[in-house]
Amino acid sequence: MSTQATGLQERIASGKTILLAEIHPPQGVDPAPLRAVAKRYAGKVHAVGVSDNRDRVAMSALAAASLLKAEGLETILHVTTRDRNRIALVSEALGAQALGIRNLLCTSGTHQTLGSYRAARNVYDIDAVQLLQTYANLASDCGLLGESGLEGAGPFCLGAVASPDADPPDLQLMRLTKKIQAGAKFLVTQPVYDPERFEAWWKGVSRRGLHEQAVIMAGIQPLSDGPYSKAGPRPQPGIPDPLLGRMASLSDPGARRAAAIEIAVETIRRLSNLPGMRGFCISADGDHDAVLQIIEESGLAGD
Repeated sequence: MSTQATGLQERIASGKTILLAEIHPPQGVDPAPLRAVAKRYAGKVHAVGVSDNRDRVAMSALAAASLLKAEGLETILHVTTRDRNRIALVSEALGAQALGIRNLLCTSGTHQTLGSYRAARNVYDIDAVQLLQTYANLASDCGLLGESGLEGAGPFCLGAVASPDADPPDLQLMRLTKKIQAGAKFLVTQPVYDPERFEAWWKGVSRRGLHEQAVIMAGIQPLSDGPYSKAGPRPQPGIPDPLLGRMASLSDPGARRAAAIEIAVETIRRLSNLPGMRGFCISADGDHDAVLQIIEESGLAGD
């Protein structure tokens, strides 16, 4: 098996800005939509993250990532601990490596009660930090499975998720530190809607030098076309009231979509000025036109 650096690792080492897009596998078995999406993102981004049943039941992330890789895209396989025990999680990594996929993003996953499959039981045998530790040391120490090591496993380029909006901030920074110490080389934040709060979080990151120990990229996701009444449910958490008011003032869905894209571009431009910010991961829940428009209007490029 190859031990050469992945394309993402090379980009990380270059010190240049990194641009990612997140793709959700289709809710079916037809690979054609994935192949069409791959053509649209070719040359536009440095890698695509492939979500793992984030909020719906869909084609397996490993299958989708393999199909995208066959189309020439650098892929990042998301692996969640919600649905599988440690045996299955290690098996997933071995299968990914056999298919030439060595960029893995380790996450706990969205709790099933927040999706459409509320009757499903979660697993959570291990958490994201333990998963990072396991993947980082598969070849030399697989004690989590009672093995001394799995020869030839890895090396992987490991990533994880950061939560700038979660409380308490100090505890979240401690968990972020643990993820880096466990082996995370890159981190993608949850979608940013409150730049001021993100900038306060970034000061804590900078004080600890975390941005120098791992690449940190801000998550960008246009606001969904949902309810925007302050009294009603919010389409995404962490949205400040002025932003809600801006969206609520627009009655036309097309106008709201245009405003959501404009807000995403504004956020990218503002966060780009933060010292040490290495890039962005853009997702729009299947609206690839919106993602590509945000890339173009923000001046980001997949060079």
